[in-house]
Amino acid sequence: MKQITQLNKHTLSAVFMSPPGPCAVRMGFSALVCACVLSFCGAAPVKHLQRNEPENNRPIIGILTQEVDSEAMKIFGKTYIPSSYVKYIESGGARVVPIRLNQSSAEHEQIFNSINGLILIGGSVNLETSDFAHTAGIYFRLALKAHDEGEYFPIWGTCLGFQLLTVLVAGENLLSKTTAENVTYPLNFSSEAQSSRMFANIPPDLRKALSQEPLTANFHHYGVTKEAFMGNEKLKDFFSVLSTNIAENGLEFVSTMEGRKHPFYGVQWHPEVNRFQWDPRYNFPHSSNAVRVSSVLAEFFVNEGRRSSHHFSDAAEESRALIYNYNPVYVANISAYEQSYFF
Repeated sequence: MKQITQLNKHTLSAVFMSPPGPCAVRMGFSALVCACVLSFCGAAPVKHLQRNEPENNRPIIGILTQEVDSEAMKIFGKTYIPSSYVKYIESGGARVVPIRLNQSSAEHEQIFNSINGLILIGGSVNLETSDFAHTAGIYFRLALKAHDEGEYFPIWGTCLGFQLLTVLVAGENLLSKTTAENVTYPLNFSSEAQSSRMFANIPPDLRKALSQEPLTANFHHYGVTKEAFMGNEKLKDFFSVLSTNIAENGLEFVSTMEGRKHPFYGVQWHPEVNRFQWDPRYNFPHSSNAVRVSSVLAEFFVNEGRRSSHHFSDAAEESRALIYNYNPVYVANISAYEQSYFF
């Protein structure tokens, strides 16, 4: 369900109410994302990012908390993380650190140097002025700097997070209406998908299923068209488009992308819901192949995090930071999530 609050050639401001909580968005003049296509045939070389880091067998992934916009959930806290994202990362073999908003730049830099990757989740915020957008920008710039200095630090954006990554790179709003609300799609792979890091280790039968079966859950109303994405030099040079889909109005939007030189990844769809969200009102895909896709991608991103050598100063500091210090709250009666963590 979407409510447009204002729209003209100078300003685009909207609220995305995404039932599963995946991705609701309020956008300003510089916000959001999607666009490309082709088949997944042939055997092209995989585009590995060259780093010689020892493997980290105790990876910790940070998840940036999201601002609560539901009146029913505000009684529990000002920010939250749906438990589906936490379970998703834990299932891939990592632990989770919740990253609170409204900390100082120095505090965020200390956290950055302690974790091995970052997840930007879905939600409902302004992509220009929100604390979520501001804080994500801090980590994005730190990750760019780290990359330039030879470090490895992966970032993954889902739905709103995907859109925010494009804003941070392009520096402008390329949004078009590309409604795909409560629907599941197969992916239309681009020619670059076959040599991508994200899809390199997916078994051939699952890769085929991803291109033929509705395994990806979509809950959005806007995106960046293929034409707009490829027409923006900053986006085109920074990200490879791995897949596209067709919106209800016939426009083609980008659904999956990865950094050409940076370990930054974005999906307009929601792999976490395939295993960890069950509200029957929504089209969460739960087939065996849908579950496999979710599992493979969770492990992929965690393995990217294993390449980061960041760590906490000591075990006590690490222990205090982990999600285990918080208890999830049952919210299925007031939201599309089963549980959420509040901060």
